[in-house]
Amino acid sequence: MATETVENYLKAIFTLRKPGDEDARVPLGDVAGAVGVTPGTATTMVKKLAGEGLVRYERYGGVQLTVKGERAATAVLRRHRLIETFLVKTLGMDWSEVHEDAERLEHAVSDALLERLDRFLGRPSVDPHGDPIPDIDGRFREARVVPVGRCKAGSRVRLARVMDQSPEFLRFLDRNGLRIGSSVVVQSAEPGAGTLTLKVGGKMVTIALAAAGNLMASVAE
Repeated sequence: MATETVENYLKAIFTLRKPGDEDARVPLGDVAGAVGVTPGTATTMVKKLAGEGLVRYERYGGVQLTVKGERAATAVLRRHRLIETFLVKTLGMDWSEVHEDAERLEHAVSDALLERLDRFLGRPSVDPHGDPIPDIDGRFREARVVPVGRCKAGSRVRLARVMDQSPEFLRFLDRNGLRIGSSVVVQSAEPGAGTLTLKVGGKMVTIALAAAGNLMASVAE
């Protein structure tokens, strides 16, 4: 039953889970929104997935991956994130334009080809957006990160992951020198205006506090 549709549902359920609360059930409405279908269509599909032992589902209680479902979901994520890494690092594509191509290719790449890609790329632990890449056994190496919006003024941090990967937001980050690995100083916050000022190199960048919550950082020094 490992069709493209099945893989899309499993990946959506996995990525919709709250970090640190992997046992929580994901609302079915959220799943429907992520895969772009009506709640009724999502309900029908989730029941099929439950019949295959890939998820646990309770009416009004949301959906949860089983061990089998989680293994299948991480396999799809591994393919997607390695493909994005290849498209950016090897083909020189922009990080704002690789998602759709990776969405299509992730269902077609064989395990043998994926292993060659992984080896060719040097076994990367994260993709171009900082998302962790599962290893062949589905294990992640999750870095300890915090949202830039929660960092104190004067903190120097290193951009480690971007949660909002819409092309528009990624292009905004690009224009302002905010890439994975960039060293950033949190200058000041203006809660009344809902903004945060960052220093990137010699440039001051003002960003909405809500948007800054999608930038994850590790301590740089």
